[in-house]
Amino acid sequence: YTLYILRCKNNSLYTGITNNLEARLKKHSEGKGSKYVWANKPFELVYTEHHSDKSSALKREILVKSLTKIQKENLIKV
Repeated sequence: YTLYILRCKNNSLYTGITNNLEARLKKHSEGKGSKYVWANKPFELVYTEHHSDKSSALKREILVKSLTKIQKENLIKV
C-alpha cells in the first residue's frame, strides 16, 4: 500500500492511501477519486510512503491527516 500526498491548485495538501498509485491518480484526474481533489485540480503528487499492508497504511494516514499543514510541508521536504 502507498500513502500519498497531493498538492492541489489552491496549495492545499490532500492525503490518501491506495494499493495502486497509478490507477488512483488516474481516478483523481478523471473526477472519480475525491470530490475535493476534482474541485481543486490540477494537482501534483508531492510525497509517497510505501507500507507492507493496509492496516499500517491506514494508521499512518490517520497520523498524517492529524498533522498541521506546516508539519506536512516538513514531511514532504524530507
